[in-house]
Amino acid sequence: MFNKILIANRGEIALRVIRTCKEMGIKTVAVYSTADRDSLHVRFADEAVCIGPPSSTDSYLSIPKIMAAVEITNADAIHPGYGFLSENAGFAEVCAEYGVKFIGPSSEMISKMGDKVTAKDTMIKAGVPVVPGTGGLVKDAKSAIETSKEIGFPVILKATAGGGGKGMRIVWKAEDLEEQLNLAQVEAKASFGNDGIYVEKFIEEPRHIEIQIIGDQFGKVIHLSERDCSIQRRHQKLVEECPSPFMTDDLRERMGAAAIKAGEAINYEGVGTVEFLVDKHRNFYFMEMNTRIQVEHPVTEEVIDHDLIKEQIKVAAGIKIEGGSRLPTMHAIEVRINAEDPYNDFRPSPGKIHSFHSSKGHGVRVDTHVYAGYLVPPYYDSMIAKLICKAQTREECIKKMQRALDEFIIEGIKTTIPFHQKLMKHEDFKSGNFHTGFMNTFNIED
Repeated sequence: MFNKILIANRGEIALRVIRTCKEMGIKTVAVYSTADRDSLHVRFADEAVCIGPPSSTDSYLSIPKIMAAVEITNADAIHPGYGFLSENAGFAEVCAEYGVKFIGPSSEMISKMGDKVTAKDTMIKAGVPVVPGTGGLVKDAKSAIETSKEIGFPVILKATAGGGGKGMRIVWKAEDLEEQLNLAQVEAKASFGNDGIYVEKFIEEPRHIEIQIIGDQFGKVIHLSERDCSIQRRHQKLVEECPSPFMTDDLRERMGAAAIKAGEAINYEGVGTVEFLVDKHRNFYFMEMNTRIQVEHPVTEEVIDHDLIKEQIKVAAGIKIEGGSRLPTMHAIEVRINAEDPYNDFRPSPGKIHSFHSSKGHGVRVDTHVYAGYLVPPYYDSMIAKLICKAQTREECIKKMQRALDEFIIEGIKTTIPFHQKLMKHEDFKSGNFHTGFMNTFNIED
């Protein structure tokens, strides 16, 4: 087992990893920018190293600075959390060169799944269903139009190095494709330094359902059931739950088996998530694989009563996975509480938190790094807390979430709590009648 783990991240995920490390008897190192000097992950780590100014480029994304922090603290492993460098193949390769264990998959595995075209080809060879589309990157508008006519409109243009909805455009007719392709390429180049675009059939009214997997260093891969992430805005998830109200036993079995195939196809090591689009007829298609811990991992932890960070660390240390795939025994819902104003197009709302009271009670969990007096910086992702509720049934879980949201007090900044309060009372959400386009018709003012 590792002696000391450096957490190459910030905020609630850094604090989440520190807590598990402490329970495992592993020393921890926090890294932080000058904007995060008062964050709780800095306070509760055994050691803390400032790695630069607020800009992510000069701090959390600076591999030389992080490796320097590893050297001066003598850490023998790095946990990347999510975001930042967590899916950076070059970072994983540098860790290997320095003899520091990257708690996650190898550089090769990240590369295979990080490029969406390569990932799709890998899944086809593994026998995992994929969305119809181009066999590779589009060469020009003419070939993109020809492919789109073959698979049928509407189609979606996607950046091969993309994420978070960047470099993505839905095209409903052939005459609009060239303009949208140019826009997607420009955005992809600006966001990822790579303007490669591919075309897929656009699945109307899809559910976004992902399967949590974990693989060890001995070739074993298991799945830990699904999470429904269909409530999202501009391709950013807002709410996640397990089990999915759309799922059937047969569908869960087939999707779980496909996710395991995906992991086995690249000899996957670590925790990961295989994400699928599921149409209204319950046909499912591979979308992408995230080779890291997910923001929404607490949902899975609550329904299977297992610490995924602990499992992630154990696998990285060469310990075999015990047992097989696991199914949910409870119902859990997670809402992301962001420093945003839901009444003003979700505009970011950084600033000082004057009052903070998190929900408590049976079946209520709050993962956060903020507190009364904390200054929410404007430089990073706006998520400041995750509220997770679990109960025996979905109906009970929604009622518990309503109560927990009513008790959650954050004053001094705007948050998305009012949005979630409204959502939990929405009849379509309560009945499970929603898909990824739900937010196109939702109006918090109604």
